[in-house]
Formats: sequence, structure tokens, C-alpha cells
Amino acid sequence: MESAVEMHGWTVKMSMPSVLAMVMVFSMIPGGVLSDMRDTRGLEAQQLAQGGTHLHRRLRRAWIWKQLFVLEEDPTPRVIGQLKSDSDRGEFSIKYVLSGEGAGDVFEIDEYSGEIRTLKKLDREEKAFYVLQAQAINRRSNEPEEPESEFIIKVEDINDNVPQFQNEPYVSSIPEMCPTGTTVAQVTATDADDPMFGNNAKLIYSILQGEPYFSVEPKTGIIVTSWPNMDREAREQYLVVVQVKDMLGLSGSYSSSTTVTISLTDVNDNGPTFQHHLYAFAIPENAAVGTTVGKIMAEDGDIGINAKMTYSLEDDLEESSTFIITTHPMTQEGVVLLAKPLDYETKRRYVMAAEAVNDHVDTRFLNLEDFRDRTTLKIVVENVDEPPVFLSRVYEWKVAENAAVGTVVGSVSARDTDTVNNPIRYSIDKRSDTTKAFKIDPNNGTITVAKALDRETSDWHNVTVEAKETTQNHLSSSVAVFIKVLDINDNVPRLTRDYQPYICEGTQAGDLIQLLSAVDPDDPVEGHHFYFSMVPEKHINPNFTIRDNQDNTAGIVARRSTFTRKDRTQYLLPVVVTDSGSPALSSTSTLTISVCSCHPAGHCPTGGVEALAMSMGVSLQTLLGLLVCLVTLTVLSILMLMVRRHRRKQQEGLKVEGKELELPETVSQKVLYYGEGRGADLNFCQPVVPLRPHPRRRDRRLRREDIRASIRMSLRESHLIGPDDEVFRQFILDRLAEADQDPYVPPFDCLRTYAYEGSGSPTGSLSSLESSSSELELDQPVCNPRPYLVRLTPWYGVGGEDTTF
Repeated sequence: MESAVEMHGWTVKMSMPSVLAMVMVFSMIPGGVLSDMRDTRGLEAQQLAQGGTHLHRRLRRAWIWKQLFVLEEDPTPRVIGQLKSDSDRGEFSIKYVLSGEGAGDVFEIDEYSGEIRTLKKLDREEKAFYVLQAQAINRRSNEPEEPESEFIIKVEDINDNVPQFQNEPYVSSIPEMCPTGTTVAQVTATDADDPMFGNNAKLIYSILQGEPYFSVEPKTGIIVTSWPNMDREAREQYLVVVQVKDMLGLSGSYSSSTTVTISLTDVNDNGPTFQHHLYAFAIPENAAVGTTVGKIMAEDGDIGINAKMTYSLEDDLEESSTFIITTHPMTQEGVVLLAKPLDYETKRRYVMAAEAVNDHVDTRFLNLEDFRDRTTLKIVVENVDEPPVFLSRVYEWKVAENAAVGTVVGSVSARDTDTVNNPIRYSIDKRSDTTKAFKIDPNNGTITVAKALDRETSDWHNVTVEAKETTQNHLSSSVAVFIKVLDINDNVPRLTRDYQPYICEGTQAGDLIQLLSAVDPDDPVEGHHFYFSMVPEKHINPNFTIRDNQDNTAGIVARRSTFTRKDRTQYLLPVVVTDSGSPALSSTSTLTISVCSCHPAGHCPTGGVEALAMSMGVSLQTLLGLLVCLVTLTVLSILMLMVRRHRRKQQEGLKVEGKELELPETVSQKVLYYGEGRGADLNFCQPVVPLRPHPRRRDRRLRREDIRASIRMSLRESHLIGPDDEVFRQFILDRLAEADQDPYVPPFDCLRTYAYEGSGSPTGSLSSLESSSSELELDQPVCNPRPYLVRLTPWYGVGGEDTTF
């Protein structure tokens, strides 16, 4: 159906399939034809108001429109409308131009016919409408035939989107036992389709899983309970699946689903319940207080604060005080503890009731009595062989320090609490009585004094007494015995220290010279009280007196004023100190009072040179002179002693050098030589290397002296024996053998030869080197170019002889 509308000179021709399309087209042209009409009327009115004679009328223009709608998701290019000016006569003199959103990309226009067609598939959810501008231009003059007009192309919606749930995942909780219709949660879904066009975006909710416990409102998505008294202890969690559909669930609709996790929270709808009516436990009688006897447990189906409970014991007071029960904070168990010591011989079995009560009750679900439960406890005490038990936990006695050996101090007693009642023997731990001052009767536990006591040495004795069974396991126990030694007056009082009083030469009669005090090792109950006095004499002491101050001190007071060192330097004063004991004891101390030339301030020098001079009765200058002389004499004596020692060492060194130059110490005794004793110079060769001393040198010196004596004796007895005699030859051979066998003879650097001088006869050599003459003559060094001939005078009867070995 075609229709034409003329509005103040505009003719709009549109091909409209429906009235609704026509209304929508006009509503979407805010400034098109109607705005042009308003502009024309305004111009005419303005001209009339100005009184113009000529009325210029605007030329009549009009657009001819076709439908400007397009369906989304249509991939086929289609003509969606046509623009045509009323000046277009079909001569193709008008050129149509399209501009605006999507022009040339999404839409295009036929410049001759004005038809608008789509170029690609559109999506309403991406862009719902496009605003474009159209213009008609004269091809000849290239001038616009009509002003530029704006129009809208709307994208029509189709159901091409699936509804989506928001704010997933859904988790909710409700208390158990809640009534039917309780709101659980609300699910919300959205659809991207146009909610104003058809039913594309109209949603409806339904339950896929979760019935009959839950239901959902179809339009709002609110989930509510539909089952009464849901119990958390039976089922704690539910998974509800909710589905949503668009198009009100009609054919061709889209759907999606979500899962809602619903948990039941706990309420106190269950009371504690014991699983057993009787709990039996056993405990040894020697168990310590606080020992766990056992544990009981009352089951409660609730959790958290609703499951908290308190246990208690109910029975007679005696049994309830022996055991206690506490609640474990984590496991909610009842822990039975021992509160008092057990004794198998006294009571062997305990029976009591235990009760468990919820701390928080809720009477909406149960009565008060349903929140508590009771059970019975039976505790059996097991017999244990126990050590002896003393009748007292500690013993404390007193004994006088002058108690005689064998005096009874006290008795301890212990018994075997077992039914067997084994005999007991007592003893003192040696580590506690190292002085062995006490002993104990092993049968009855009587403790007596074993040695003399002295309170001043030890006023307390801490003794450990042990009681041991004589049979079975020989179990033992011990107890502490404290023995206090009581004091008696057995020590004499004495002055506090060794007083050295002095009196100045200018002291006046009645002046205090020295303040005295006393001490006493004893410890009387009423405290010490000492009395000071002088030794009673026939005559009163004219020099000093003692004044007792009645406070355990006394003062020495001068009786006169004429004390001088010239008269007397010291005075002896006996002082008697008496205690207040019973019987009273006293001691006498003699004090030496020195007369002193005090300083102006009254101080008497007690040390140094000045005090020493005063004690010697000489002046300070005299004492210093004596000390200087003494020091000088000491220094001179030390210097003289050092000089004498130095000289002695020098003399000893010379003697040692002379001894080292002696022939017997430096020349080998393998060679015998003889001297005439007339000043003949032997001119001995000295060894180049000094000889080593040997520890047997003294022995060898003694042997040499013996050899010399034997040679002299042989010479005296044999004046007529010549060098060729068998006796002399044998003597030489013996000496040679002895020299060869001596391992301590050092090597020599020179050798000597000797000739025998007789009455014109040839002399034979007396040298012991003949044993190796062939070798020695080749290597023998010569110390003197002329050999010496030693006259052997003994063979010629000469009295003077000099024999050297």
C-alpha cells in the first residue's frame, strides 16, 4: 500500500507495509521534513512582519521515501529503501549522495535511482541504528536540488542471543529446620536481545535439580525452601540447578543453567548422648595426683558452639573429691583426673556418676532435659608394693652442745602400708652426716649422739634417715631430720682485735686513750653482755684505769698528766673481760701502751723511719746517718767480694792453661824419652790439633806415675844393663803393646826418634816406633833438622837422673 502525505509543500511518498512502520519512520526523523516545514513558515512570517511588498515563496520540494529497516544477521545484500526528490523526472539529472554512519562501508546508495542497499551482515547488539545524511545534486549545475536531509536506519532484532546468569557462582546457606518458603537466594540472568521487540528478551526460570526441597519463582529467580524441617545432621549440602529460557519458553527459545550450592547451618537440635552406660578404669595406688585415669565421650550431632558441653561427677562428697573431670577444649572429651592420693589398703573401688550438659541450649527444638545425659564410672585401685611411710614428713629436734655421747636426741618411725607389713630397718645416709656426729638404732629408729658436739663449729645438722624393707623388693624411703645444737657458755670472751694503744706526752688526766670491745663465739639467748675490769692488785694503778661503758665497750683512761718518753716509753696494762654466761667465763689480755711524741693533731706515727727511731730511742737524724753508713759498708763489701772472685777465676784459668801444656797431658805415651837434667832442651813438638779431654784422663795419669816409678826402679837396679839386654828390650815391648792397645790415645802431628848413648858403642833406638820403622820413616815429619841425643846417665852411674814418661 502506498500513501502520499503533503505537508506544507512537501510530498513524501513511502511504500509502507504497515502503519507501525510509518510511525517509526516519522519518529526517527528529528530534523528532516518537519524541520524544513518549520523553517519555511518562519521565514514567511518574518517577511510579513517587515511589511514587504513582495512575498518570495520557497519552491516546493519533497522526498519520496521507501522503508528504512534492516534485519540483523542477514548476510545477503538487500535494498532497504529509496530516496527520491520530487524534482527527479526520471531523466537521471539528479545525483544522490549518501554520507554518515556506515556510508560506503555498511550501506551504499544508487546515485541514479536513490536506492539504499546493505553491504554486509549487521548485528543489532553491536549497533542498533545508523544515522545517515542524503543529498540530491543537479548533475548539470552541480548544485544541490534539496538541502541535505538526515534519516535513521534501524536494525531490527532477532532472537540470536542466549540468556546469561550474572554473579556466578551462587553459594548460600540457611539454618536447618527452617520453615517452608524461606528465601534461600536469587539468581539473575540477562539477554542481549531487544527487550522492546517481541519476546526475544523475556526470561523465565525453572528448577532442573533440587526438587522437592527447593523451588524457584519463574519471573524473579528467587529460590525458596519447599520441604519442611530439613536436618543438617542428615544432609548438610544441596546442589540446586536452575534453568532460564528466553521467549517465555516458547518454541525456538534459548536456555542456560547455573548451580546454586546451598548449605544448612547448625542449630542446637541435638543433646549429648553417652554411647555406654558404664565406663570402667583401673589405676595403681601409687599414681601421682593429676594422673589421667581415663576419658569418656558424649556424642553430640551438632557442631561448633552447639556441641560444647561440660562434664561433672555426681556422688558422695568423699568420692567426688578423690577424682575430678574436665572437658577437653578441642575434642570435647571428659578427662577423669586423680585429685587425691590413693590407698589400696583403705579403699579399692570407686563408683560414681558422670553427667554431660550442653553449654548453650535452644528450647525451640528440644526440652531442657534433652540437653543432658548421664553415665556411670567404675574405678578400680590396683595394689602396688609401696615403700615404708614415715609417720611425720619432717623431724626437728634440739640437743645441747655439751650433750654426752650416747644421749638420745629423738626417734623416727615408719611403717609398711602394704597388707604384708614387712619389717623395717633404719639407717643414716652417710652423705648427710659426714662428721658422723649421730648414730641410729636400726631396729627402733632412735638417734643418739655419737661424738662431742660444738655449736660454734656447726649449729645445725641436717640428717637424712632411710627406712628400708627387709624382705621382698627392699623398697626404701627417706625423711629429713633437722637437729639444732643449743648453745652453752663454753667459750671465753676476748678483745675484738690486737689493740696497740698509745698515749701522747701531752695527755691530761682523765683523757680517753683507747676504746675497747670484745667478742664471744657463744650465742646466748638473751644476747651478749661483757664486763671490763683491771686485774686486782694490792695497790691502785697510778697511771691508767678502765671505765666500763655498760654497752659491751670500755675505755682506757689516763690517771695522771706527766707522761714523757724520757721517763718511760711503754706501760703494760692487764685487762679482764668477763661474759654474762652461767657460769661466767673471763679472759685476761695485757695491752702495751706506748708513750709517743705525737704530732700537733694528736697523731702518733706508727710506721716508717720516724716510728722506728722513736722505738729505738734516738733522733731521726741519727737513725738516718746510721742507715747511710750501713748501706755504704754493704756496697763496699759486695764490690770487694766481686774483685776477689774475679782474681780467683783468672788464677784458675792460668793453672788450667799450664796443665794443658804439661807433657803427660799433651804427648802420647807411646814414646819414652829421658833427660839428663842438665838443662838440655828437649824441644818437643806440640801437636797441631788440641787434645780432647777424656773422663779417664785421671786414671791414665795415675797409670803413668806407676810406669815412671817402675822405670826408675829398673834403672837403679840395672846400671850395667845395656840397650841390647833382654830385660830392657822386653820392657820396651810391653810399653809399646800397652800404647798400641790404648783406645784413648789421640793422633799426633809429629814424631821423635831417640838414640842410645854408651861408652863409644853404637846406641840402639829406644823408640817404640821400631815396630813399624819401614812405614814411619817414610812419613815421619822432622821438627828439628838436628836429632837430639839424650844421655842415659843411669847406666854410667850418675846420681842425678831425670826420667820422663
